[in-house]
Amino acid sequence: MSDAFPVRTLGGPTALFEYGGLRLLTDPTFDQPGSYTSPSGNTLTKLAPPAATPDSLGPIDVVLLSHDQHADNLDDSGRALLADIPLTLTTVSGAERLGGAARGLAPWESVQVGAVTITGVPARHGPVGCEPMTGEVTGFVLTGDGLPSVYVSGDNAALELVEQIAERFGPIDTALLFAGAVRTPLFDGALLTLDSEQAAEAARILGAKRIVLVHFDSWAHFTEGRDALVKAFTAAGLIDRVQLDRPGRDED
Repeated sequence: MSDAFPVRTLGGPTALFEYGGLRLLTDPTFDQPGSYTSPSGNTLTKLAPPAATPDSLGPIDVVLLSHDQHADNLDDSGRALLADIPLTLTTVSGAERLGGAARGLAPWESVQVGAVTITGVPARHGPVGCEPMTGEVTGFVLTGDGLPSVYVSGDNAALELVEQIAERFGPIDTALLFAGAVRTPLFDGALLTLDSEQAAEAARILGAKRIVLVHFDSWAHFTEGRDALVKAFTAAGLIDRVQLDRPGRDED
């Protein structure tokens, strides 16, 4: 794509990209492998180190944080990093918990940051009615004059919400989709994030010209990884649009 911009995936849900004169980071997770208890009380096991350290990233203008309740989306190192970031955009309840430079965006609420309009878009971290257990989650859409549109899904498991986003913003130029097929016995095995086939369907719904896949590696509770994603996107006829590299590599 002529309007593509580099995206550096760093493991788990964490990606760094430059867009509209801003340097943006998604869901910062930089802790080393080990078991971590989230603020929500559940313990998650990290299997692989991050592909970078916070000190190696250079200046960050905005963090796009889907939610703060789970250690695989915001870990201890990520929380420490937020103190040095001018603006963290997240859920309304998350901004209240985090304080500092965190700002909450309600669904469809927008903020202007330089030349970029960032809109919070709905997401649901599990089946209907999951919010008391999994908490509030948000995605983001980035737009600007002369800029390609960008969708960052966050931990969303609801294709019907993707349809709403596509109605307002589609077709999307670049979609950063959180996958991994996370399941829990709390909801009889229902998905908490998109599985590989659903991620491919989300890309189709969005009309995405480029797809960057994150949130499928480095944690034990991700049940589908790279091979399942390749299979699903190949079957959907979309593999030629997919940017799927090893963490730490630039994808453009």
